[in-house]
Amino acid sequence: MLAAELIKLYQIENQAMVAKDTATLERLLAPEMHLIHMTGYDQPKKEWLAQIETEEMRYYSSEQENVTVDLLTEERAELTGQNLVSARIWGSKGTWRLQMKVYFEKRAGKWVIVKQVASTY
Repeated sequence: MLAAELIKLYQIENQAMVAKDTATLERLLAPEMHLIHMTGYDQPKKEWLAQIETEEMRYYSSEQENVTVDLLTEERAELTGQNLVSARIWGSKGTWRLQMKVYFEKRAGKWVIVKQVASTY
């Protein structure tokens, strides 16, 4: 089932963030992927991965609370995930109720994340 496949990719992404596994994140994210932070900052993929590696962004845990998937077309889908995330982001440490809107596209038969928008819930 497609929804289960996309949820699994979202879970793998969250596990990779906590594990500082930027190689896995590199595979899951489209080259042009951008992450829009709660602050409104539009961060390119390469910068985000670099900051995970240097621990400017350090994710300690991510506990999934709710997730929904909307299939828009055969090649496009959106996932909304709500996770309790413990992290240190640019020096601020805390635990946040993080809602992530994840935009997927199917390319060459494989789903990739093309954009993510973070907010709280």
